[in-house]
Amino acid sequence: MKKLITFLILLFLIACNNKDTRSTSEVTAIIYRDVLADNLDKTVDPGEDFFKYANGGWIKKTPIPGGEGRWGIGNMVQEEIYKKLKNINENASTQNSPKGTITQKIGDFWKSGLDSLGINNARLSTLKKDIDAINNISNPEQLAVVGSALKRKGVNAFFSGYVTQDDKNSEVMAFRLNQGGLGLPNREYYFNTDERTKKVKAAYREYMRKTFLQLDSNANTNVSNDVFSLETKLAGSCRKLADLRDPYKNYNKMSKPDLAKIAPAFNWTAYSTITGIDKVDSVIVGQPEFFTTLSKELKATPLNTWKNYLKLRLIQNYADYLDTVTYNNYFNYFKTLTGASEPRERWKRVLDAEETAIGEALGQLFVKEYFNSTAKKRYTDIVENIRESYKERIKNLTWMSDSTKLKAYEKLAKITQKVGFPDKWKDFSSLEINNGPWVLNIQRANEWWHNYEINKLNKPVDRSEWVMTPQTYNAYYNPSNNEIVMPAGIFAVPGYKDEELDDAMVYGYAAASTIGHEITHGFDDQGRQYDAAGNLINWWNKNDEEAFLKRAKLIIKQYGEFNPVDTLHINGEATQGENIADLGGMLLGLDAFKKTAAFKNNKKIGGLSQLQRYFLGYALGWQYHIKDDRLANMVMTDVHAPPKERVNGPVVNVPEFYEAFNIKPGDKMYRPDSLRVKIW
Repeated sequence: MKKLITFLILLFLIACNNKDTRSTSEVTAIIYRDVLADNLDKTVDPGEDFFKYANGGWIKKTPIPGGEGRWGIGNMVQEEIYKKLKNINENASTQNSPKGTITQKIGDFWKSGLDSLGINNARLSTLKKDIDAINNISNPEQLAVVGSALKRKGVNAFFSGYVTQDDKNSEVMAFRLNQGGLGLPNREYYFNTDERTKKVKAAYREYMRKTFLQLDSNANTNVSNDVFSLETKLAGSCRKLADLRDPYKNYNKMSKPDLAKIAPAFNWTAYSTITGIDKVDSVIVGQPEFFTTLSKELKATPLNTWKNYLKLRLIQNYADYLDTVTYNNYFNYFKTLTGASEPRERWKRVLDAEETAIGEALGQLFVKEYFNSTAKKRYTDIVENIRESYKERIKNLTWMSDSTKLKAYEKLAKITQKVGFPDKWKDFSSLEINNGPWVLNIQRANEWWHNYEINKLNKPVDRSEWVMTPQTYNAYYNPSNNEIVMPAGIFAVPGYKDEELDDAMVYGYAAASTIGHEITHGFDDQGRQYDAAGNLINWWNKNDEEAFLKRAKLIIKQYGEFNPVDTLHINGEATQGENIADLGGMLLGLDAFKKTAAFKNNKKIGGLSQLQRYFLGYALGWQYHIKDDRLANMVMTDVHAPPKERVNGPVVNVPEFYEAFNIKPGDKMYRPDSLRVKIW
């Protein structure tokens, strides 16, 4: 209805004044309710809490849905995407498409996921083959055989293993082994003693108890206690979140015989053959001490406990795709991590699963209506504007030597940009999808992806590949490819077409929080350690490196002072890369925006100056409110700061912010110049 009314008003304006020389963006600003001005909480002084000032009006009138732990701009974009994808799926499910076509796969996946009656009637019987395989394990060597087969189907057991570019030789695809296989999100949940973590741990243990009773009505509490004790021992050898950020310490390349020496009790021969890594003679081990502990526990822990561990991993990994009882058992634990009070609608859960299984196939249809060539050119041009601004910033650095600057210029120039959608699409013709059971479609999709990744070994690196779908509200920097990848979905503002968004808002919302942010990742605490070709190699002058680390310590300290929930403080070490990227993105976006005609003309829109709209546009990118359970989970597991701190953290380091909102000494948002972080 809102769009129809807007369209009629536009026709009226055109009819009344067909000589109107205003630009589209200026006319739009008059017709549409302004998304930035409408979200303000004018009862809050921007000098007291800029995040609340920028987004507080929206937060007050927008409750978090019961099925969500947080709600915000990304969710609202996702809601629009859901509607489009739902329409695609419903149309596909009514067509009698030839077997093997994309339409047939989409339609049958949709039908299998919505078949709640069939799923509930089947209960756990669809996994009987896998459960029987676990029950038939008769010795420790067979644990690896069955576990490896389950890994091919997407079950996270024992540890994490995946194909990736070799950090020290970006032209080669390697196989990496990392710590993993836990039921709780990370090691901290096993050892922290605060009340919220204890509540999560208790819910997980109750979930374990119910799951083992599903599998065996005679199971007693010793079964879950023994598995939890095993997981706790494994967690004790896991590295903490901040320790996982050092690419050198987490790079331990070794031959398979050497791998067998650090973890001799694990059947690596079976694992290599079944997973397909028999094609390579070496692997990269992230955390060797974890694998040593795993090997020790394979000997010390009774076989039945390991078998129960595998069954728990199987059910937990597939809970989303099983009967209501199994799903609700898992959800009652999961909600303690998110604060969600009820499950999401089934059709959305089906779309989420489809996104993982064949999302790029959906993306081909999505981009046709959601991201046109004009929008793609707009953001492609902004990338180059940001690149030029970064070059100027490097030139003006007083703490970096000329020799290091030359290498920084080279790396910056070679950053590849991928905007909107890939130039070539993946071929899903060999993936079998039928109308059910749903969990078996998931298994086949997981196995298809496993084979797809394994087939990259011993082949040239495909630097054109995307690992996100066009409809994703996210973006990434890949240090090994030295590339920034920004799907179409990340640029969307709910309720608006791209051409309706003014430049000030776009430079804050997209140029700063996404484009500038991702480019800065190439020069953050991790990204700076990779060269222009994507290799892990130190290209820094020693004094320059020390100067960078000295500045990075300031941002670590700044964010470590934030206390978002309970007694939990942000982990400044673990989040430093994202915080550096947020600050860098904000500065680069502003530099680029200052060169635009919109900034120079400085016409107010919605009563806001161009500079104000820039910072408010950035804040729009982090327009969220979050339940405390979800917030605590973020602080403990995420390398990103929570949304509020992602706004209030960087702005206080930018002089133009003080100018835009008249921030004075004594204001909570005021930070003395001596404490402001200055890196890039």
